[in-house]
Amino acid sequence: MTYDFDRFLRYDEYTSWLHDTAAAHPELMTVESYGKSHEGRDLWLATITDRSTGAPDSKPAHWIDANIHSVEVTGGAAALYIVHHLVTGFGSVDDVTEALRTRTFYIAPRVNPDGVEWTLADSPQMRRSSVRNWPWRDGHQAPGHHERDIDGNGEILSMRIPDPHGSWMPSPEEPRLMVRVPAEGAPAGTPRYRMFYEGDVVDHDGFTVPLPPPPQGLDMNRNFPAGWGTTVRGSGDHPLSEPEIDSLVRAIVARPNICGYNAFHTSGGVLLRPSSTGPDSKLPPVDLWVWKLFGERGRTLTGYTDHSVFEDFTFDQSDTMSGAADDWAYEHLGVYGWTTEFWDVIQHATGTKPGTHIWYTGPTDAEELAVYRWAMEHHPELYRDWAPFQHPQLGPVEIGGWNELLVWTNAPGSMLKAEIAPHAQFAIYQAMCSPKLEVLHTAATPLAEGLWRVEVGIANTGFLPTYVTERARRDRLVLPLVAELQGAEVVGDTARRELGQLGGRLDHRFAYGKHDGTPERTLVAWTVKAAAGTTVSVAVRHQRAGSVDVSISLGG
Repeated sequence: MTYDFDRFLRYDEYTSWLHDTAAAHPELMTVESYGKSHEGRDLWLATITDRSTGAPDSKPAHWIDANIHSVEVTGGAAALYIVHHLVTGFGSVDDVTEALRTRTFYIAPRVNPDGVEWTLADSPQMRRSSVRNWPWRDGHQAPGHHERDIDGNGEILSMRIPDPHGSWMPSPEEPRLMVRVPAEGAPAGTPRYRMFYEGDVVDHDGFTVPLPPPPQGLDMNRNFPAGWGTTVRGSGDHPLSEPEIDSLVRAIVARPNICGYNAFHTSGGVLLRPSSTGPDSKLPPVDLWVWKLFGERGRTLTGYTDHSVFEDFTFDQSDTMSGAADDWAYEHLGVYGWTTEFWDVIQHATGTKPGTHIWYTGPTDAEELAVYRWAMEHHPELYRDWAPFQHPQLGPVEIGGWNELLVWTNAPGSMLKAEIAPHAQFAIYQAMCSPKLEVLHTAATPLAEGLWRVEVGIANTGFLPTYVTERARRDRLVLPLVAELQGAEVVGDTARRELGQLGGRLDHRFAYGKHDGTPERTLVAWTVKAAAGTTVSVAVRHQRAGSVDVSISLGG
């Protein structure tokens, strides 16, 4: 099927596109299921590398996943775009070709296919994340408002109800637009309204409308074993309680060559990094320095600003978010992780980045007015006229306003490709910063009749050290480099040598002046007994930095 990244794909289309793309590029891409969702859908993983230069697990790798949150479908489209960019750019785009020749990409474009299907259904249901009933497993609906497409038009808009004490009123500048009543109250004679999303009111008492969580109250990005806790909303029964997250973690851990991690979300137009639970002062200084270096490059390539979740996006730092994927990737794997929040409609409308207030208080009146005028110019169909509707519990209401899914949460289809495309370059940049093993020196020197000294000089030619982060080094999260000689009898030592870790070009950034040394190199030697003309082989292995095999002839 043809896909031009101008809309969001339902599960069957998404599955077909992935498999068709792999079939068209068998030398680069495979697709496999790494597990099943709550409703039984396959969780697809694309593996992309140039297989002529080695198997996927023989190279350092970069991991990308998306759509852990149901409505954040721009992230899923971005993951698919990176798949497309890699397989179509190979052989014609230099950085893509080099990346696939030397690195592997693992891409899981839809971590939560059930939730996305609910979001994109003909009669949509919007949920934060999983569609599994939780914490009430019987699907209990607490009294109060429950969101759904109540008029059956395929969109979830807003309902407004005349109320002289309501918190909303028509904008003085744009009467179709609803804005909040000022703290001092509305001008005399201004109509006021109470606002809800479309939906039913369960057990309505005729006076109050509580806002309980939906029966499906899980947040799968709070289900990772990184600071997990029951006080975090939606965290689940225990870490990895959800099949999607259990499968994801197992798939990642089964691929120890992963050196970097990206999770794709919406919205905000920002690159978020750990920690979610503590200040930058608690991070190893080298790790913080590298994150800031990567963030600066991310800004240049994508236009998105980079932030610490705790420092910049935590409203109450005594009540932190935990159990998130990027924290887990850093704390348990010791790799640099980012959460990309795609799409910032306020910046598109105003040219100015909003403050972090947007996550807690919503847009200001001025920002919403700017977005409304921008939408009227570019996408007028995304703000509906207010139309009367006889609500089964509330009586006469009006339905209209924003299609928030396609304005505030995600990029409209006509703008989708331009929004997501630059992030392919950032993913390639991160992958190319990974450690990379190479053998730069071999020698076989005769010592005596039938005795030889065999040397192999091993280097990490990547930017990052083989352990990737200082956190990983301190916590001993990465196995050492190993070199093993075969094909001759080793005298006085073992054939298999553990060689510790190697630095990377990063180490030179912290050297004094132009005084590098060789922290990224090691020389290993064996004394072997063999006849002249024998060929020995040396296998060099590191779980993250890759694998290299060399053959050495002993004279002859």
